[in-house]
Amino acid sequence: MKSTQTSGESATVAAGKYDGFTDEERSAMKERARELKTAGPRGSKAAKADPEAEVLAKIAEMTEADRALAERVHGIVRAAAPDLKPKTWYGMPAYAKDGKIVCFFQSAQKFKSRYATLGFSDQAALDDGTLWPTAFALTELTPAVEAQIAELVRRAVG
Repeated sequence: MKSTQTSGESATVAAGKYDGFTDEERSAMKERARELKTAGPRGSKAAKADPEAEVLAKIAEMTEADRALAERVHGIVRAAAPDLKPKTWYGMPAYAKDGKIVCFFQSAQKFKSRYATLGFSDQAALDDGTLWPTAFALTELTPAVEAQIAELVRRAVG
């Protein structure tokens, strides 16, 4: 059967089946590979670059709406948990403790999503019973939402 792939798609679609990664997913994987390469023990001089500057540069590349959210989230995380180290993760702003990602921001634009996301990894100490959220949709940052984010981040680092 013939592929129904259009010129802008990287994933092939045959007989209604998805086969492969989207351009956005492929881009994120390439960014992650580049991050790992520069952070490794044999990494180039780029490994010595300021991780916070890299995070701020990624935020600056975002669309206006995502950038406003990401800048504010960055400020909240840095104030609530100054020990978390900013770094990029799949090309997005993330915050790590002992080298392991605790929380991250994902722009809506990155994966053509309806909303930006604040997510927490399994390293975050947010466990609450047998079911708890690990990602939160962000559309606007009100003072109440900012306070909630700060509290989640403080809890996440234990």
